[in-house]
Amino acid sequence: MTPRERVLAALNRREPDKVPRTLGFTPPMFEKFRQHTGSDSPADYFDFEVRHAGLQPTRLQTDFTSYLGELPPNAWVNEWGIGHVPGSMYHFEDYVHPLRNATSPQDIRNYPFPDVNADYRYAGLAEKVAAWHERGYAVAQGTPHYSGTLFECAWILVGMEKLLSDFLLNPELAAALLDWLTESAVTSAERLARAGVDVLTTGDDVGTQRGMMMSPALWRQWFKPRMAEIIAAAKRVKRDILVFYHSDGNIEPIIPELIEIGVDILNPVQPECMDPAQLKREYKDDLSFWGTIGTQTTMPFGTPEQVKETIHERIETVGRGGGLLLAPTHVLEPEVPWENVVAFMEAIDEHRADGGQTADG
Repeated sequence: MTPRERVLAALNRREPDKVPRTLGFTPPMFEKFRQHTGSDSPADYFDFEVRHAGLQPTRLQTDFTSYLGELPPNAWVNEWGIGHVPGSMYHFEDYVHPLRNATSPQDIRNYPFPDVNADYRYAGLAEKVAAWHERGYAVAQGTPHYSGTLFECAWILVGMEKLLSDFLLNPELAAALLDWLTESAVTSAERLARAGVDVLTTGDDVGTQRGMMMSPALWRQWFKPRMAEIIAAAKRVKRDILVFYHSDGNIEPIIPELIEIGVDILNPVQPECMDPAQLKREYKDDLSFWGTIGTQTTMPFGTPEQVKETIHERIETVGRGGGLLLAPTHVLEPEVPWENVVAFMEAIDEHRADGGQTADG
């Protein structure tokens, strides 16, 4: 199989020749990767089956000073007007929420949002997707919202406490913000589908490790219909596009409704709070799973042998019959031994060589 054939087979719940895989690094871990490999591209070095096409950067140079106030000298501001203040270690940052003082829908309408759907942002996208396909790779791409599709982008703009309060105390403001994000995501999803991407990546962290961050009823009211609209827009353009939904934490209460609105792939499936094998048994006819390898347990604290044992167990349970793309459940932090990264990669090829997963089972 080509890498793309492998991905499409696995994510359409058919048996691939081997389980596809990917991973990501935090900046300190990326430096460790460079030191060990001499490469600047994990995707090329490890030959990941899924690649990304990317959109063009904004040409706008918006001044968000009136929304942010004075920032520390080491802070930076992205195209959404969100201030980033470096934390005390590694890649951690604090946010400055530019819409934290918004009080009305008009404040949302007046905000200088980025030009995420300007034509020039999509220039060459279809050609880049076609080039990856010609080389045999699948392409995954998300709408150009910051961090998440709806909830995360919204709360980072206004602040978590304010957004959750606005759902109850100022619903017109919350609706205005989410409606703008939904409308822009619908347009983007249509453009990505038209460009031929294989996997539309969406999602928001709506779970904690003990349960939902908000009640299922609140999610159902504010996010389910808007996500359904975005997904439907993409699938009207490209019927076979696969929709990936990301949320950290335990989101079991809403999984049936994610399936209902057209989600095909659940990510990252944290094994510390959801049982990947149980989810496979329960949703094997409706969902594929992308992730499942713990970054709080297996990757940082397991031995290379334990990493391999976990990989083999996931392939035998979640990967049986297709439906699995293996990945750590988050970017790898500096605590992860390099030997465990090597073990992650080796285990998948070893499982194939051992005949642990074959077309006839």
